[in-house]
Amino acid sequence: MRPPCELVVRDVLPTFRSLVAKELIEKYHFSQVNAAKKLGTTQAAISHYIYSKRGDKSKKQLENVSKIQSVASEMAQSIANEELSVTDAMLNFCKLCTLLRDQNIICNPHKGLAS
Repeated sequence: MRPPCELVVRDVLPTFRSLVAKELIEKYHFSQVNAAKKLGTTQAAISHYIYSKRGDKSKKQLENVSKIQSVASEMAQSIANEELSVTDAMLNFCKLCTLLRDQNIICNPHKGLAS
């Protein structure tokens, strides 16, 4: 049995970080190193996100969830404007996770993500 948080860490978090990282780099002209610092990860992880080597498993499915896109864009903007700490970003992600579970986007632990 897998709890929803485990599914989120495995499937949603890499995709979400990928979306935020891409926006920080493409829209706000962050370097990979700066994006990594702001997201609490490594430059190598950011490179994997940018070139779709990490966070790609459920990416196609999750990219189409407008709430994930919207929160990723808002988070990237807040990070770029220095309005959001790493801790605040983590708490916002927890709120997103709760929203996804409440809307059954993250479903039964045995089935993974909802279609």
